[in-house]
Amino acid sequence: MPGGQPTVYGRQVPGLKEVAGEPGSRWVPSGSPDLRILVTCEHAGNRVPERWAPLFQGRDDLLASHRGWDPGALPVARHLARLTRAPLRYSTTTRLLVDANRSPAHESLFSELTRELPERERREIVARHHRPYWTRVRSLLAGWLAEGALALHLGVHTFTPTLDGVARKVDIGVLFDPGRPGESAFSRIFMEELERALPHLRVRKNAPYYGTSDGLTTSLRRTFDDPAYLGIELEVSQGLATGPEPERSRVSREIGEALVCTLSRWP
Repeated sequence: MPGGQPTVYGRQVPGLKEVAGEPGSRWVPSGSPDLRILVTCEHAGNRVPERWAPLFQGRDDLLASHRGWDPGALPVARHLARLTRAPLRYSTTTRLLVDANRSPAHESLFSELTRELPERERREIVARHHRPYWTRVRSLLAGWLAEGALALHLGVHTFTPTLDGVARKVDIGVLFDPGRPGESAFSRIFMEELERALPHLRVRKNAPYYGTSDGLTTSLRRTFDDPAYLGIELEVSQGLATGPEPERSRVSREIGEALVCTLSRWP
């Protein structure tokens, strides 16, 4: 029943409590009962809408690569959303058509396959496959904040472990804006819990990308203040997120446990 202490992987987690909500109950930190959690995944698939399929003929290898999507990100996002009973929003349109994690004016919004299309057609792509997703995410967060709640937005991504022939020196990255105290404090705890749960992996802050680089969370920070809005991105190496079982499931499970333990210590 709501009001009880949650059980995660068979054990109770102090510092969290269960509260009633729609469509069902959810978990909140005992010290921040108004916290709401949203999980998103901007590069969840490599789907090509039929309208633009001719642009991608003979490009199967490119679509299947890390440039077409974030392999393994959606299963991790789904696991974290189920575990925390959070809503999940994701985009399965390939980033090679339009990148759901780039702001509308950014130079990388379109790939080399679409950036030379006529302006009218590019506007149509944004109207169909970019703006609706951003609007859904922004509207949900705005509604929570208008009710006086706090919002934790966790964007889930994966990255290729080797880029341009160079191995990256990170396995899991936590991305945030160091200039926002709320995000910095949450990320510090999250990284501590990730390192405890996965001591054999390299957990890094703002790697392999900067948390202030252009993207959905960065754009939302311009609208929503800290600490009412915490925009955190989780980057997991594709070597882990798509690796063999049972290691893949174990990593996902341990990330989930680290997130729950972080919530139990927050704020």
